[in-house]
Amino acid sequence: MRIAAVDLGASSGRVIVADVAPGSITFAEAARFANSPVRIRGTLHWDILALYRGILSGLAAAGPVASIGVDSWAVDYGLLDADGVLLGNPVHYRDSRTDGVSARFDGYSVFAASGIALQPFNTVFQLVAAAGTAQLAAARTLLLMPDLISYWLTGVAGTEVTNASTTGLLAAGGGAWSPGMLALAGVSAELFPPLRSPGTPAGVVQPSAGVAAGTPVTVVASHDTASAVAGVPGAGNFAYISCGTWSLVGVELPGPVLTEESYRAGFTNEIGVDGTVRFLRNVMGLWLLQECQREWDLPLPPLLAGAAAAPAGRSVIDATDPIFLPPGDMPARIAAACAAAGQPVPGSPVAMTRCILDSLALAYFRAVEDAERLAGVTVDVVHMVGGGARNELLCQLTADACGRPVLAGPVEAGALGNILIQARALGAAGPDLAALRTLLRETQPLVRYEPRA
Repeated sequence: MRIAAVDLGASSGRVIVADVAPGSITFAEAARFANSPVRIRGTLHWDILALYRGILSGLAAAGPVASIGVDSWAVDYGLLDADGVLLGNPVHYRDSRTDGVSARFDGYSVFAASGIALQPFNTVFQLVAAAGTAQLAAARTLLLMPDLISYWLTGVAGTEVTNASTTGLLAAGGGAWSPGMLALAGVSAELFPPLRSPGTPAGVVQPSAGVAAGTPVTVVASHDTASAVAGVPGAGNFAYISCGTWSLVGVELPGPVLTEESYRAGFTNEIGVDGTVRFLRNVMGLWLLQECQREWDLPLPPLLAGAAAAPAGRSVIDATDPIFLPPGDMPARIAAACAAAGQPVPGSPVAMTRCILDSLALAYFRAVEDAERLAGVTVDVVHMVGGGARNELLCQLTADACGRPVLAGPVEAGALGNILIQARALGAAGPDLAALRTLLRETQPLVRYEPRA
């Protein structure tokens, strides 16, 4: 069975085409296109129309498929007017409009109601920042990014639950909107289309899309991390690191952990596939290195080769610190953080690369240890998926820091999770997460890193 996954990331988008059969899954990239945010009059926006054009071109290149599924990053949204027309390009979660907003509210009350850690970019705080604007006043529908793409393809509006859980507006556990959080945001539940779960139909592509007319669109775990965790080939007691621009580090649980200690530790409870909970901590991830590379204009391989030979642990930063969230001047901010901590300031790009990778490995270790303690679980192995699974040095440093084996791969876990949920809905894959993960272990290459002393 041939299936297409639209997988949108912070720096690029792809259309992946897969062939799924009993005991077999093969896939290839049909198209890749840039995701280049645009700053207009001081506000950072996503160029959603350029992304949609790339999606349509990718679907045309993919050819006939049995189903299409869409996943993307979380929290950002588009607003539609009464005619279903988009009211301006969606604002980027790294925009400064939410600076200081979350500090106005009692953090633990927000966490207890929604299960979601306080992050300045949460949808609830974006809506607070947008209060009183003409755009929000004119809005009749709010669609999260993958739901917006699905709506443009099918003409049917819905709100996928794994992505909805990241907004801070859904009640902890994911069953319904939280009246208290909606009131805090100053919006009504009527702004949101009905909730829908991964594996359910989203509609069919309309002729107006100009491509793939009549193709079913299937609701997937549309938050890319939810798809990536579904794409973890784990069994038994495992932790996961979904490592890309962001790193999401945690464990999969049957229900949320809403203790004050979990809140203080910066953990969040996001809904996963089949009603699971992704109990995790956000870490800045490879964004730190990507932004430095942008300043240096240097290729990655020599930086990693030099970093592998550099002294370990001379300088580390807190890779969860929101000071590193905005774009620009990343090397200067890392240097300032090292100086403020009384540590040697990395004196070269190689030294700073080593600082970043050591800091990420340390942040992963702390998150895994804290997840075990707070959730009362045991972790025997750590699965690293996403682009970071290609980074051999980071994988080895993570194994060393965590004191546990790291299994790296698949790199395309997000797209594979997207594909497998569609395949399951179509009867081409097993009935539960365990079966899907077994298929991944049997078909996808994994690299094992043993911890060194």
